[in-house]
Amino acid sequence: MERTAFTELKRWKERPNRKPLIIQGARQVGKTWLMREFGKNFYRTTAYLNFADTPQAASLFVGRYDVSSIIQGIEILCNCEIQADDTLIILDEIQECERALNSLKFLRENAPQYHIMAAGSLLGVAVRQRRMSFPVGQVDILNLRPLSFHEFLHALGETQIIKALAAQQTSILPLVHDTLVTRLKEYMYVGGMPEVVKAYVDTRSFTEARRLQLQIIQGYENDFAKYTEPKNVPRIHAVWKSIPAQLAKDNRKFVYKHLGEGARAREYESAVEWLIICGLLHRVNRVNKPGIPLSAYEHPNSFKLYTLDCGLLGALSRLDEKALITGNAVFEEFKGALTEQYVFQELLCSTDCYLAYWEPESGTAEVDFIAQRGNDVIPIEVKARINLRARSLASYRNRYAPPYAIRTSLAGYEVNAGLFNIPLYALVPFFPPA
Repeated sequence: MERTAFTELKRWKERPNRKPLIIQGARQVGKTWLMREFGKNFYRTTAYLNFADTPQAASLFVGRYDVSSIIQGIEILCNCEIQADDTLIILDEIQECERALNSLKFLRENAPQYHIMAAGSLLGVAVRQRRMSFPVGQVDILNLRPLSFHEFLHALGETQIIKALAAQQTSILPLVHDTLVTRLKEYMYVGGMPEVVKAYVDTRSFTEARRLQLQIIQGYENDFAKYTEPKNVPRIHAVWKSIPAQLAKDNRKFVYKHLGEGARAREYESAVEWLIICGLLHRVNRVNKPGIPLSAYEHPNSFKLYTLDCGLLGALSRLDEKALITGNAVFEEFKGALTEQYVFQELLCSTDCYLAYWEPESGTAEVDFIAQRGNDVIPIEVKARINLRARSLASYRNRYAPPYAIRTSLAGYEVNAGLFNIPLYALVPFFPPA
């Protein structure tokens, strides 16, 4: 399975001022696989140490840090010879050993010649809950997310289509439109969790994909009780279970009172934050002015919450596979929320944009996403149907006259006076507009 993260890892490997790399991301997004696969393909040897499976490894980091003792101990436990320039050292489940986490600062300063990667399940939660120190500024960080639609196409072997999209060949899009809409329907259901994608590629079974999605969700929900205080568990469950209904509202803003009678923000804020730290939810704040930087114009009490994956959102909402064969129903499920989720995670996975949404103080309009890229602020309107009426986007353009705006839907590619109509399946390859 090809992951675009390999490109980032290769850049890290070749960087002269390389620091130890921590790979962050929700459970089941493929952190361990990515590290081991990168080691297998780009190094002579890989020294893989898992602190959960090998608890005695913690003894290597007791007392005064010593480079030669640490390296020798890893060689013994991993049964391999470590060469500084051609061995990848992987410290997995590093949250199980705070001293190992802290050693990354020491190793960066005293042994920068070694190539070291680390990852951990719910690392952010462990650091916060146990009040562990973190080597801020002494490590590089890579956020790993589920497979994007581009990666999904690659897994299905659609290499020629990928090349045409990457080259922004607009003349080719009508020829492959139907194929890409079909693939997009599949992706909206299957999502991008690596285990689910692999099973779907192998079996082409939506039933098997759903079975695995529900297993992943159950695993997450088991973590709620394992990694947080008992009093907070019901609130985390309530927030998590509410996401499909929250996104199905005409105004997708997250509303605490919809969690239950008498529910208040102060009772559930920590539950929302916990799910965000885990990587299971992502917050997109409201802005009422597209200024630079967007973060300066945020309203932190007005926000939307998206999940990490459209496939898991579909499983949470019990989306029926019949929606895949009934016209374009899958794009319109719970008022187009699934389509908006897809656009969000595509932008999150594949661009370096800062994302917000726009709603003026009057509340009479709303643009689904405002993306800041450098000094550009790009409004993005998401349409679940081919109907291209977008009054809110028109209102935004009249107020702020942006150099270009994006409307993404199932309609074909078209440019008209700075308004770029980009098909949903081509959003990231054609972003930002040329």
